[in-house]
Amino acid sequence: MFQPIIPLGGVAGWEFLKRTQVRQEQSFVNSPAIRQTAAAFRQSFGKIGSVDALVENRQALSVVLGAFGLQGDLDNRAFIRKVISDGVTERGALANRLADKRYLALAQEMSHLAQGGSGKAPTGLAESLIRKYQASEFEIAVGNSNESMRLALAFARKLPELTEGLRSETARLFQILGDPPTRKVLETALGLPKEFAALDIDEQAKRLQQATKKRFGVDSIRQLATPEMIETVTQRYLLMDQLRNTQSGMTGAAVALTLLAGSQ
Repeated sequence: MFQPIIPLGGVAGWEFLKRTQVRQEQSFVNSPAIRQTAAAFRQSFGKIGSVDALVENRQALSVVLGAFGLQGDLDNRAFIRKVISDGVTERGALANRLADKRYLALAQEMSHLAQGGSGKAPTGLAESLIRKYQASEFEIAVGNSNESMRLALAFARKLPELTEGLRSETARLFQILGDPPTRKVLETALGLPKEFAALDIDEQAKRLQQATKKRFGVDSIRQLATPEMIETVTQRYLLMDQLRNTQSGMTGAAVALTLLAGSQ
């Protein structure tokens, strides 16, 4: 399988990845393993008319889960069956109760397999899932060389998806807090402390909104989803990530000297 090339870290590595992303991603998508998986999924997905049929088809399930960054749940078939079969219409549905909103996105997209669903996939769903799966797999391949670059790619791809179609600012904030890669990038870019995750979810949303306004001057989280702001946040994330990694390997005195030098 084609392995993406990431020769540098930080902002310089990000600039290289952006310049070469289309070519590298195309080479990755055209690699035999990815191409064969996509072809097999096209043939089988339209014939899957129940959640049981999906979870018993390991290859199809791997694509569906991969489309939402949930590859790690491939062997958790009972759990995934419950997430999908519950659907999203009832308040007590499992996907609505989970903090990780990737499961909610999964249940929404696969609603035709929920209890009372039609059992027939909407037109275009298979191709949409394949595109998301390919993008997610490419990001994972990038992460094999540089995990920070993987998160940066995921952030740029998913932030617009997470903020569109929602009328409530609170709902947008909860969506972001419930998506691990997007959350990680924003927390790092904003310099939020580790203790942030221990706060009540409503308090997290409040502080995230305050921090984004203070750091990036936006009144709504949706304003972060423009290409210009995504780039600004991504570069800030990579700089902060590099700084944290550097500081983790330094003594307290060395950190103090570095900060002092930077302030002069």
